[in-house]
Amino acid sequence: MDWITHDEDVWFDFRGDSPKQLTPGRYYKGTVDGFADFGVFVDLAPGVTGLLHRSELDRRLESLDWESGDTVFVQVKNVRSNGNIDLGWSIRQSESEFRGARVHDPDGDDDGEPIDNGSADDGPTPVKKTPKGISTKSRVGNGTDSTEDTEQSASTSAATETERPDDDGDSVDASEASGDEVTETTEEADAETEFEFEEASESDATTDDEEPTEVEAPERVTVDSLGDRVGERVRIEGEVVGARQTGGPTIFEVRDETAVVDCAAFVEAGVRAYPEVDEGDVVRLDGEVELRRGELQVETEELTALSGDEAATVETRLEDALSEKARPETVEPLAADEAVEAVTDQLADAAEAIRTAVLQSRPIVVRHAATADGYVAGAAIERAVLPLIREEHARADAEYHFFTRRPLDDPVYGMDAATNDVTRMLQDNERHDEKLPLVVLVGVGGTTDSLDGLGLLGVYGASRVVVDADAVDTEIVDEASVLVSPSLTDVDASGLSTGALGANLAAAVNADASDDLAHLPAVSYWQETPAAYVDLASEAGYGADGTRKLREAVALEAYYQSYQDKRELITDLLFEDDGGLAGHVSEQFRIKLDDEVETAEANLETREVDGVSVAVLDADSYSHRFDFPPTSLLADALHRRADDDRVATIVYSTDELFVRAEGVDVRTAAADASDAVPEGGITAVGIRQNRVEFLSGAREDVVDAVAAAVVDQL
Repeated sequence: MDWITHDEDVWFDFRGDSPKQLTPGRYYKGTVDGFADFGVFVDLAPGVTGLLHRSELDRRLESLDWESGDTVFVQVKNVRSNGNIDLGWSIRQSESEFRGARVHDPDGDDDGEPIDNGSADDGPTPVKKTPKGISTKSRVGNGTDSTEDTEQSASTSAATETERPDDDGDSVDASEASGDEVTETTEEADAETEFEFEEASESDATTDDEEPTEVEAPERVTVDSLGDRVGERVRIEGEVVGARQTGGPTIFEVRDETAVVDCAAFVEAGVRAYPEVDEGDVVRLDGEVELRRGELQVETEELTALSGDEAATVETRLEDALSEKARPETVEPLAADEAVEAVTDQLADAAEAIRTAVLQSRPIVVRHAATADGYVAGAAIERAVLPLIREEHARADAEYHFFTRRPLDDPVYGMDAATNDVTRMLQDNERHDEKLPLVVLVGVGGTTDSLDGLGLLGVYGASRVVVDADAVDTEIVDEASVLVSPSLTDVDASGLSTGALGANLAAAVNADASDDLAHLPAVSYWQETPAAYVDLASEAGYGADGTRKLREAVALEAYYQSYQDKRELITDLLFEDDGGLAGHVSEQFRIKLDDEVETAEANLETREVDGVSVAVLDADSYSHRFDFPPTSLLADALHRRADDDRVATIVYSTDELFVRAEGVDVRTAAADASDAVPEGGITAVGIRQNRVEFLSGAREDVVDAVAAAVVDQL
């Protein structure tokens, strides 16, 4: 098979059913399935979807003129061990630009056979049956026939026949033909048209002497039973949770009280079937269950949008089943923790909201701080949710469509982050008919700094789950759809980390993931890890040294490209590492941090304020501002490693400072300092980081005033 050496000159039509059957380096014909912030998803076959990352494009992602359903050509760069497919850009985007085309059918006899131009399969295999009421001749829409168009087609066919060439190649005009010949030709054309119409839609073909044949309505069944009904006609009732147009049929994702199934409706290649049916509609669908390349699909014969009492009955059935399925039966804390035990009802509410979003095919956006603690909390929820998404949706790329984790460099969900999220969700809703997301804020939405951001989400009706181990401001209670915080109880939660609370929420969302999450709470603590979580991690095979390495490795990776989720890297570190990766990254963390701390300690200024020692560092002068560690982490390290009598550490730069001291309310300190230096523009803006902003021109006076205000509280 010498053609293999020329793979780069041809495109391939993939007819396999597994990513592992693809050949890296080859160019394949595919169909645009959807868009994400980081690239384009392309279907190479039903159930086989790859990601064309934005870094592979030769232009900006926003400038692509592709739409969902468009036929495109891509190169398979790599197939990962988990089945993910990395795609590359092809400068050739039409068949004519390649030197040929071949079939790639790993399990078939046609593998390697050439494809004639124009004969390739241009998309998903069309359904066998035209949906009820659609003529393949008229193509005027679903549920209607066009007698006028059929008659016109017959007349045109007759006219063509009356102008056929004679034996000498000259045209014979209709006016010169005999009347009998014209009549006979017209009758033949009418008969041909009638035959084609009947063949296309046999159930609709009737004569004046015959009554329409009543087709017995199929039995209503649940989606979870379709695996045992392949080849049968069935009826399902549910909600349309997604609709996408491929190069062939229209694919409706229909959810009933048990699961979601793809339903294909075909008018003609690339034409939207049932345009009157939209996402969110309650429908009744009749069709035949098929198994296409290992995935269930219903070939739609009739699709009807329900209304009134019929719709209400189905909606009630869906809501009751959804609530029963989404609400966890019990919430079992990962370990004995009084603060977690006090919020089990809150955790159940949050878990129900997250599980409901999965069942409703609603995207989930998790926002967390770009810190080790924040990453542990966000990654824990990700670990619990992704299996549920895979279980609910057969599409291989569903976990990328329905779950996004977006770290925040500034641990406040302000207007900048909210505007970014709202812009994306409105674009996804407009361009791809995606539902508005559920936004989960872990450790970043509990203070008044986040009120404006939460309010903007609320304006557009996006649900907001706020999870915060620290005390939350009372104004947040009314702004959050669901709120989880021990501060709403009478329990002392001062020793609870956001990572520990996030891991317990993840276990409530998916109890089957509990074993994977056991070591995470211990990873989230820099010091004074509760004994219960130390023991839990040890039982899971992670000693103190192991959790330290993970914590340091995640902290280092969190710093670089802080706005990226680094999903695969974080997964490798926290869940699939044998110690080699974490050990390597942790070593880099310690080298960088130790060098910076050594320099900083040599230049610390110790000030006596009312008889109390306060260490002060000018970070602009004695640290590398644009390298690891960030100023906040440097302040943490300096205060933890203090071996003198200092009670507070203040690290300041051009227009911000970080306070490290036990039991200090940075808001009160900032307010007192502002009274002392009114021209300083002093504001507490990052409560979770004890961060204060000010005007650079008053820096020296501000530092003195904040130091005095901190000592007053000690």
